[in-house]
Amino acid sequence: MNKNRLEAFSDGVIAIIITIMVLELKIPHGDNLQSLLNIAPKFISYIISFVYIAIYWNNHHHLLHTVKKVSGSILWANVHLLFWLSLIPFVTAWAGENNFSELPVATYTFILFMAAVAYFILSKTIINVHGEDSILSSAIGKDIKGIVSVIAYGISIPLSFFFKSASITIIVLIAILWLIPDRRIEKTINKNP
Repeated sequence: MNKNRLEAFSDGVIAIIITIMVLELKIPHGDNLQSLLNIAPKFISYIISFVYIAIYWNNHHHLLHTVKKVSGSILWANVHLLFWLSLIPFVTAWAGENNFSELPVATYTFILFMAAVAYFILSKTIINVHGEDSILSSAIGKDIKGIVSVIAYGISIPLSFFFKSASITIIVLIAILWLIPDRRIEKTINKNP
């Protein structure tokens, strides 16, 4: 399979995910500030999720840029990632609708945890197919940033039930960590055209 087909499919799924999320935002019932404040949790939840989807789309693009050949294992690892990303609209709406109560926040964090694990699996699958001397392997090395993220999500899940503000803070901090563009892959590709 051509990697362009894999990219096009992934981009389409991610575009649908964003569309579903924005459709969950309902127009305020009223024309005053209070009517906007009433939907603030939903809007904040949407912003956080939109940032996460944008981060995944950006990093996924760089990740697939290193792919020379697409194997069945890469296809399945990619679909695995898209599955977890496709659940983000559900947990976004649930957390926003319930003012970030404990179980929705824990579930939201669990979905982010699983998406991070799936991304890690996709990265390792690409490296396995292309070899330890591949562009991706050279670029990400031990992937400390990815490992730290997975561990932080893992800590954040149970924390949601006892100290949900800390859990939400962890979610936002991880997003900020990844919002700063990860140029490792881009730099390595430019060195090895």
